Amino acid sequence: MAKDLKPHIGIFGRRNCGKSSLINRLTGQPVAIVSDTAGTTTDPVKKSIEIFGIGPCVLIDTAGIDDEGQLGQQRVEQTLKVLNEIDCAILVITENRFDEPEKSLIQRMKDLAVPFLIVHNKSDITPLDGSLSQALKQDYDTEALDFSVAQGDDIAPLVALIKKTIPESAYQKVSLLGGIISPDEVVVLVCPVDSEAPEGRLILPQVMAIRDVLDNECICVVLKETHLQHYLDTMPQPALIVTDSQVFGYVAKIVPPSIPLTSFSIVMARLRGDFDNYVKGTPHLSQLKDGDTVLLLESCTHHSTCEDIGRVKLPRMILKYTGKDIHFEYVAGLSPIEHPERYAMAIQCGGCMSTRKQLLNRTNLFVHQGIPISNYGMALAYMNGIFQRVMEPFAER
Repeated sequence: MAKDLKPHIGIFGRRNCGKSSLINRLTGQPVAIVSDTAGTTTDPVKKSIEIFGIGPCVLIDTAGIDDEGQLGQQRVEQTLKVLNEIDCAILVITENRFDEPEKSLIQRMKDLAVPFLIVHNKSDITPLDGSLSQALKQDYDTEALDFSVAQGDDIAPLVALIKKTIPESAYQKVSLLGGIISPDEVVVLVCPVDSEAPEGRLILPQVMAIRDVLDNECICVVLKETHLQHYLDTMPQPALIVTDSQVFGYVAKIVPPSIPLTSFSIVMARLRGDFDNYVKGTPHLSQLKDGDTVLLLESCTHHSTCEDIGRVKLPRMILKYTGKDIHFEYVAGLSPIEHPERYAMAIQCGGCMSTRKQLLNRTNLFVHQGIPISNYGMALAYMNGIFQRVMEPFAER
């Protein structure tokens, strides 16, 4: 899952336009199967690559946008889903073909705010026509790069074009706790161990937090909530305590108001989610009415237990807090959301298994319709009466 923090670049185009050959050229490795048979690539293929000036990236090879038949349409649908997770797209064309499939794809890219560049491949067979180049410049404000994978053209111009197209925000290193903690400070991470905790290891946000504390040149202390009081009684006061949101009520009673407190879910929301809209939408929990439906958004698929935060604990707490007859629905992974207007509110998990692009595309469905959104950690903090307190570490940052 470390790949999720890397920029994602998708390669799109018709069957047999050389997408797989291009990805192999960029990586310098035969990571994608190449064949003269149309439709060889059936599912998105991911490969990590280092691009000078950008750093580690994930390239995604996709099936042809002109695939046919029932199975072909399913492949096209999988290809289009990739648009929800990428930071930049490379559209590969050949033989100066630029018609409905390409135009439709670019429109989808624009709808999802995906920056793109165009590569005219197989230029050794058919060079880019000047009239098409001019039309692309006029209609899409982009210049197509005439290129030949077969001829072994220098990839430097392509890499330069990728660097020019992809947003800097996609590859700039972002810190989970940056701006909140300072070098040499002590940061305490409270990590409960219950049936939801994976056997023999920590969950990803906890691991990321440990590394981030170290990267910020701070001292990291990891403990269970049952040892927190002992630590506070016997050790120096920490600069920050980050806890699992599920034990907010217990931890908030132990930690003095003088010590900043927040949760893993909230700092993950700051890193990957629509933080400002989460903050704005969370108080809507007090305005829920009988018959309202709340959608719980999970970024991963997993087996639910009696201690599941999204499917058990959070709904139970919302019912108790509001005293209303609230209905709940759940969407896991990247499953499509049908008719978002049906929901009174949506609550997104921390998103440790998703990219920022995926989370924003998902929550924007609600933001654009004026439907309040929140985050697991913020919702739990609000219902525990400590919302303002756990947001203080982020004030003016």
